[in-house]
Order: sequence, then C-alpha cells, then structure tokens
Amino acid sequence: MASAYLWLKALHIVAFAAWMAGMWYLPRLLVYHAEATPGGEAARTLAVMERRLLRAITVPAAAVTWLLGLLLATVTDAWRQGWFHAKLLLVGLLTLVLVWLARERARIAAGGPPRPARTYRIVNEIPTLLFVAIVLIVVLRPW
Repeated sequence: MASAYLWLKALHIVAFAAWMAGMWYLPRLLVYHAEATPGGEAARTLAVMERRLLRAITVPAAAVTWLLGLLLATVTDAWRQGWFHAKLLLVGLLTLVLVWLARERARIAAGGPPRPARTYRIVNEIPTLLFVAIVLIVVLRPW
C-alpha cells in the first residue's frame, strides 16, 4: 500500500509540474501574440502553439493533477485538515486562471483581438504566486 501511495504522490507532482509549465508558457505566448501583426505568419504560428500547448499538455496535466490529488486526499484522509482546504482553494484559483487563458486563446482564435500585451504579462505572474503558495502550504502544513 505504501508503494502505491508513493507512486500516486510522485505522479501527482509530475502532473502538477507539467501543468505549471503550461501555465507559465501560455501567457508568454499570448504576450507574443498580442505583439504580432494580426493575421501574420507569427500570429498564425503562435495560435497553433497555444492550441497545442493547451490540448496536449496543460489541460491533460491539470486533469491528472486534480484526479490524483483528490485520490491522494481520500487515501490520506486530508479532507479534515486545514492545510488541504487552503491548497484546494489555491488549486481552484489556478484552475480558474487556466479557464481564463483557454477562453482568451479561443477568443483570439475566433478572430477577436488580443488584449494588450501588458494584460498577459500581469496574468503571467498569477500562476507563479499560486505555485509558491501551494508548495509552501503542502510542505509546511501551517494549519
């Protein structure tokens, strides 16, 4: 049983790392997209990169992170622990950022203009702050 737990935990961490890679890269792609000439070669290339990043890495990694995290919470009975509630809240916020980024990508792909590059630069900082908070809560378990 301990071996299965360790495998679940390891895979959860790997999935979270992959999710975060997408969360750090996608806003950067949107910055470049906002600065590209509309309809130009760079904008078309960035649109493909954004779609592939979301579909092949970020969304699947987020789903696996959630699935394994909820399974781990059940196996370890973390549902009653305060640190887990805080982590769950922060992971929920990270998911909302992912949804917003995916909607932005879809809106741009449908012909809508990108927001100013500054918007995506600011949004790019949110996953980092959430990442730091999540890791600190999980490791330190202050509640």
